[in-house]
Amino acid sequence: MNRVVHFEIKADNLDRAERFYANVFGWSFRRWNGPTEFRLITTGSDDTAGINGGLAPRQGDASVDHTNEAGAFLCTIEVDDLDVVEKAVANAGGRQVGERRALPSVGWMAYFVDPEGNHFGALQPDDTVVAPRM
Repeated sequence: MNRVVHFEIKADNLDRAERFYANVFGWSFRRWNGPTEFRLITTGSDDTAGINGGLAPRQGDASVDHTNEAGAFLCTIEVDDLDVVEKAVANAGGRQVGERRALPSVGWMAYFVDPEGNHFGALQPDDTVVAPRM
């Protein structure tokens, strides 16, 4: 079964958002050493139920444009085969937002929009993925 394994909060000001969620919920943050600006969120200890997430820069205006990754909270679902999910989303009336991307030492990630306009991510884990050459 495919489970939600990660969520993302999109923000215009990452420092301000980090302070807010740290103060309100006591979450801790650390910068991800990857190819894009991203902060990992720890929402609790590993021995309690729940998931951890990330904080990323907003892309566009969430209140106006539903065609990109502008949304506020975004859940990521771990999948066995991203190719299968890309086809299933299209066949079910959803659409992919942008190209899949390589997350070094993590796997392959793609974002989608369901027929209701809700954004979500799908992650195919693969710790052998390397950063694309620029």
